[in-house]
Parts: sequence; structure tokens; C-alpha cells
Amino acid sequence: MSHNAKDKNTSAQEYGRNGRYSRQVRFSPFGAEGQEGLARSTVLVVGVGALGTGIAETLARCGVGRIILADRDYVEWSNLQRQQLYTEEDARQRTPKAAAAKARLEQINSEIIIEAHVLDVRAEELENLLTGVDLIMDGTDNFDTRLIINDMAQKHGIPWIYGACVGGYGITYTILPGETPCLNCLLGAVPLGGDTCDTAGILPQAVQLVTANGTAEALKLLGGRREQLRSKLLSFDVWRNEHQEIGVKAAKKADCPSCGSHPIYPYLTAANTERSDVLCGRDTVQIRPAQRRRLDLQETASRLSRLAAGKVESNPYLVSFTEEPYRMVIFADGRALIHGTNDVAAARSFYHRYFG
Repeated sequence: MSHNAKDKNTSAQEYGRNGRYSRQVRFSPFGAEGQEGLARSTVLVVGVGALGTGIAETLARCGVGRIILADRDYVEWSNLQRQQLYTEEDARQRTPKAAAAKARLEQINSEIIIEAHVLDVRAEELENLLTGVDLIMDGTDNFDTRLIINDMAQKHGIPWIYGACVGGYGITYTILPGETPCLNCLLGAVPLGGDTCDTAGILPQAVQLVTANGTAEALKLLGGRREQLRSKLLSFDVWRNEHQEIGVKAAKKADCPSCGSHPIYPYLTAANTERSDVLCGRDTVQIRPAQRRRLDLQETASRLSRLAAGKVESNPYLVSFTEEPYRMVIFADGRALIHGTNDVAAARSFYHRYFG
């Protein structure tokens, strides 16, 4: 593990009877040894939305020595219902989420290192963020980015914790390169979902449960208690009172292109990642999914209309959806044109709100 925490007195101030981390240290299965492991660790949190803010705050309060935050978006009013680090002033100022989260976390724990990166995390950006990282935590809103994280984690042998939630549903799984199935192995084998918070809504309690289970796994890993890791994929629905643990060891594929015996890391190549192109002179970004799909345009139009957040029009060839300041035109193959911007990151963020 890396050694990046700020220099500080780690005796009574942290571990003493009423020290900052004393209640954690008193939990004997974790103890002082586990706490010292946290202090030496670096965690990268990709995406600082609902899950990312909860993850980052928990890890900061627990004493992870260095936390790297990466997010492309800014704070909006709709975020305040569940994204716990942000304030009304952040929404008024449209403060970038990574910057706002860093400022708040430094107020919570000034003894650790917090780094903020306002950027759209693709393969190149992720490669540059991984120096010294011991664990990657998933706070993203789309599978395109998750599959990039998965391949990069496999390539560098870095554990990562997958997490997602929508509506009252949540899911989390700890991925250990060389030991467990990777996310690519699980595609099609377990219900990973495809809705987004903007299409299906979300309960903050679902966020909190995913955060709690994911960060508990993080403490086990970073604190040197790997034998306590949950080996199963956890899913639940807080509204329906459902809870399920799924054994997925059999899903590991020897020929998986991401983690098999001859990996090629397909999602780190341009051919298998979502493509975004600025259309010259049109103030428009075109987005093409990594894998072609056939959308039911009538169902898509109906789903967008139910949101009552913008104007929806359709014909047999496309669906047009306007939500100021953007207009999105979606085609049957999943391709979309985002009118009203030439900012690729902003266009991708808008697209993923409705097509996660």
C-alpha cells in the first residue's frame, strides 16, 4: 500500500480513549492494525454523485490516508436530495462536484489528503489517476465507464468495488483481479440493470445501503482483513423488502477478454467504447454507444414523456426530447445527437441521465 497520509501524531490523538478513530480501533476484528492500513491507503472514487459522495465521506471519516475524486459534472438542485456533501450554495454556483466534495471533506477531516479532478474519466484519464491507488470505488452512472474501470483494474491488478442503485434497488460486488469474476464476466449472467435515477427516480435509503455495504468491504480490504470479504454479489430492494446474495464464482470465464488467461482489455480500445464527436459548425455532439442496440422508439418516446421534464416528439425514425438548454435526438440504433452544446462531457452527462 502507498504511504500518502499527511504527517501527524497517530497516538492519543487518533487511537486514544476519545481519539478520532478510537471507536473504530475498539472494534477488535479491525483494531489498530486495520486503522494503520487505512492511513497508508489511497482510494480512487470515480464519480462523485449519490454513491460517490457517500463513499468519499465514509472513507474520509474512517481515516483513509489519501482519497482521489474524479467527476465531470457540477452540482444541481436535484442532487441535494441524496448527494450528501453538497449544499444549496453549491447548486446556486454550479460548483463542480469534485471541487465541492473536496472542500467539504477537508472540513470533515483535515488530516488526510483529498485530491479533486474535474474531468470526464475515460481510459487515458483513468490510467493517469492510478499512481499509488490501492482500491477503486465505483460512483459512476453508466456501464461504459464501469467497463473501462473493470479493464483498467484487471490490467493493473487493482481491486475495485462495483455499486449501483436506482429506484429502491441497489447492488454491489467486490472484484478482485485474478480471484473473482470481473464485471465483463457477469454481463448477461446477473441482473445488473439499465435504468437511471432520471428515468426511474431513486430513494436515498437505497444509496445509503449500497454505500454502507461497499465501504465495509473497502475497510476489510484496506485494513488487511480480506478473509472477511463477502464473496457474493449483493442485491436488494428497500421498497419491496427484498434481499438477495448471489453466488457468482461460476460466472468467471477462462476466456474472458478482460480477465481470462489471455486478456486483451477490450474496453480500453476505441472500438469498444462509446464515441462522442463534435459536429463541425452545428453546436452539436454525436454520441454512439460502444455496442449497437435496437431501441423501441415508441417505448422510448413513452418513457421520456412520463418524465414530464421536457417536450417529446417522435416519428418512425427518431425521438426528439427537449430539456433546456439541450435537445436530444435519439435513433433506433442507440445513436444520439445532443444539440445546444459542443462540450463532449456535458453532452455525455445529459445522455447518460436517460440512457445509463
